[in-house]
Amino acid sequence: MSDSDRADALLADFPKPGRGRLKVFLGAAPGVGKTFAMLTHAHAQQRMGRQVLVMSLKQI
Repeated sequence: MSDSDRADALLADFPKPGRGRLKVFLGAAPGVGKTFAMLTHAHAQQRMGRQVLVMSLKQI
């Protein structure tokens, strides 16, 4: 048995991670609640045990 065969057998025992989901919050004007909606949704997902990453982009 080669080293690569052993590594593959070891990795097969670990669960494969699922794919993430991207949710984009858009609004037509400032102050319509995009950030509030995004953070509310993120907190709800965290309470369900999901890992959450929040990113904000601002056009300059």
